[in-house]
Amino acid sequence: MSEAPVAPSTASADPAPKDGTDLLVRPPMPRAGWRLLPARVVAMCAVELQKLRHDRTELYTRAVQPALWLLIFGQTFTRIKAIPTGGIPYIDYLAPGIIAQSAMFIAIFYGIQIIWERDAGILNKLLVTPTPRSALITGKAFAAGVKALIQAVVVVLIAALLGVALTWNPVKLLGVAAAVILASAFFSCLSMTIAGIVLSRDRLMGIGQAITMPLFFGSNALYPVSVMPGWLQAVSKVNPLSYQVDALRGLLLGTPAHLAADFGFLLVASALGITAASCLLGRLAR
Repeated sequence: MSEAPVAPSTASADPAPKDGTDLLVRPPMPRAGWRLLPARVVAMCAVELQKLRHDRTELYTRAVQPALWLLIFGQTFTRIKAIPTGGIPYIDYLAPGIIAQSAMFIAIFYGIQIIWERDAGILNKLLVTPTPRSALITGKAFAAGVKALIQAVVVVLIAALLGVALTWNPVKLLGVAAAVILASAFFSCLSMTIAGIVLSRDRLMGIGQAITMPLFFGSNALYPVSVMPGWLQAVSKVNPLSYQVDALRGLLLGTPAHLAADFGFLLVASALGITAASCLLGRLAR
């Protein structure tokens, strides 16, 4: 007696389609390695933009202080003419410094958010995913940069309304955006690094308030480096805010600047900040 015939294979003999419909029968390969980083950066930025879309109060309230600096401090010292600015009105000289200041004030307290995420249990959930810690920190850092960039746009519009002679060259404005994002990424990573050390929102708030004004006054945001005492000039040379302001002045006002050195310093500072914050992220989640 002959054996029963073997049932034919159910697999199709046709080649796999190349139009993407093969994903219906074959799951996509998960992202791995370096491909996680841009995906997480985009995701974190999207989350921050969603928060701003639902609540714009933060933008309005944070615009008050830069407006007061430009309206009161800028216009008063423009009339006094006590600070050498290279022949440009002081309010024009001040505007890039206030843009950098407002961006820094947003980023320097970004560690409070990651402590809140730890207390809410969100951070532990993120850490058990296969996402590298450096990708999480980079995403948060550049999300802070996006928020700071939106704030910078508000300050630029206020400065334009006050008659500040800013450039509207698209290429230079892209450079301005890059400088704001890189510097904000560093300051947000500095904040997250401090958060990984102190582990408390109250301590972080106190340290943040203690270092913001020295960073601001120890830069060239309000006055040229040449009028500073020697010890303050040394501080300014290692202050990332000084390099950001120098780049912003060169791009927005056309004053002499060292753009290659400025962006190089900001890139290195951002990379070091991401590395330090990534190393301390595990300690924060314990």
